[in-house]
Amino acid sequence: MSKNLSELSGRRGLKNNLFEELGIAAQPTGTPSVKKMEELANAFVMGKANVYGAATFYDFLKPENQGKKVYICNGSSCMTAGTQEALKEKLLEQYSADEIGEMCCLGRCHENSSFHIAGKNYSGDAVNELESIKKNNSAKPDSYKIDSFGTPVLTAAFPGIESYYSILKDALQKKPGELLNELKVSGLRGRGGAGFPIAFKLDACQREISNQKFIVCNADEGDPGAYSDRYLMEHQPHSVLLGMMIAGYIAEADTGVIYIRAEYPDSISITEDAIKNLHTHNLLGENILGSNFNFNFKVIAAQGAYICGEETALLSSIEGQRPEVRVRPPYPVQQGLFNKPTVVNNVETLACIPFIIKNGGANFASIGIGKSTGTKLISLDGFFNNPGIYEVDMGTPLSVVVNDLGGGFRSPVKAMHIGGPLGGLVPVEKINDLTVDFESFASHGFLLGHASVVCIPQNFPIVKYLEHLFEFTAHESCGKCFPCRLGSVRGQELLRKAQVTDYKIDRTLFNDLVETLEIGSLCALGGGLPLPVKNALQYFENELSPYFKNS
Repeated sequence: MSKNLSELSGRRGLKNNLFEELGIAAQPTGTPSVKKMEELANAFVMGKANVYGAATFYDFLKPENQGKKVYICNGSSCMTAGTQEALKEKLLEQYSADEIGEMCCLGRCHENSSFHIAGKNYSGDAVNELESIKKNNSAKPDSYKIDSFGTPVLTAAFPGIESYYSILKDALQKKPGELLNELKVSGLRGRGGAGFPIAFKLDACQREISNQKFIVCNADEGDPGAYSDRYLMEHQPHSVLLGMMIAGYIAEADTGVIYIRAEYPDSISITEDAIKNLHTHNLLGENILGSNFNFNFKVIAAQGAYICGEETALLSSIEGQRPEVRVRPPYPVQQGLFNKPTVVNNVETLACIPFIIKNGGANFASIGIGKSTGTKLISLDGFFNNPGIYEVDMGTPLSVVVNDLGGGFRSPVKAMHIGGPLGGLVPVEKINDLTVDFESFASHGFLLGHASVVCIPQNFPIVKYLEHLFEFTAHESCGKCFPCRLGSVRGQELLRKAQVTDYKIDRTLFNDLVETLEIGSLCALGGGLPLPVKNALQYFENELSPYFKNS
């Protein structure tokens, strides 16, 4: 059925898009009316239940969103920082309780106290200026430290449109196969967590025969604690755009779709402005730079669903379907957006491509260590003395990141959750054992992922943090597979009950639950949750043992 819906949605293409129409319909009140959803169902020849089921899934479209005027960040970093209760008390002085909603995460992890009003994000001391914010609807530019340790691939200064896009001019004079070979030599792997080689995807897509192919930038990977994608879209948007264009040339795709989190409003506007700038310089459209290469962009604003960071759920979302994870095969490079061959990669991965094409795959491969080539962006949260975005060569000791770049912790910390909610829970005593690369983290039972760092202070209970992870998974699950949909809820219930009553969790039962999530979930949301849970049980057994009866 979903394939048929993909074809129906594809009839209208990207210019008249069902998902966007639902967002437009929601703007006056916060949710589209039933009447409007029925009209859209008829216009797109979709079932009313399909449209209603899709719309009511998203945080910023569902009926519960109606009337919301301000949103509080409920991400992991703001939670462990302990800033949000006081923030809510301040907001209640200006807004009623039913006007306050939640967002996850706003990417303001470097200073916390994060909230969103009227399309703008705020953090830090901004809550003390609420009256001015409501009156003027103005926001100060966000500021955080940006630095590099090693080779500045993604943090180098932007030289200007003409100079930078000379990379494209040179690339278009070469055959796609030559460029693909440079990517193969580079060893560039996906920076969103999976570490999958991008050259393999582009090669597979190029081999597919189709009159339409897409390059999709997954800018909806909203791992709480990670704001490196936001940095790229707001400070280095042309790295992302040029990377997509070169990927399109290699894969024979003429359309790039950038699906950006609604929680990042500045990323959306800045990316759109950068695309307009390319049009002004005649670098988009048909016969670009006198070649036979055609390419255009489409920016789509998401509507609040972490699961859309999973590539197949993202594709269903663009099509206006409920964002459920698809069974593979077929893979997106075979049948992706509107059932057409599609390459999906995250922001940081695509942004590395221009450097590789300019300097050569061997140059990129010489940076880093082993199969972890190139550099990695790291997001440090507000528990560091020097929070911000740091670019380091793969293989850099984690101790250098924590102590030298981050300046150490400003208050006692017992663990760092690295790589997003599905990443590893790293106790501080392991800092000296790890280097920033895929293999080091995997060999120690962790996951590098987005390389975001959320600190867990000494006074924050690990059991409460685990409950938060299960609750997060339950809220964000697409609901398609039973292990994730049910197991996440059961896990949260068990951990909550053990905290507020005399109930003791049966360790065997809990281990079975975690194993079922790990091996039975359709995607990495349910399948990845067990990793930090297992890390916690291994390294914080003494702290957790009072909540279990078989420990």
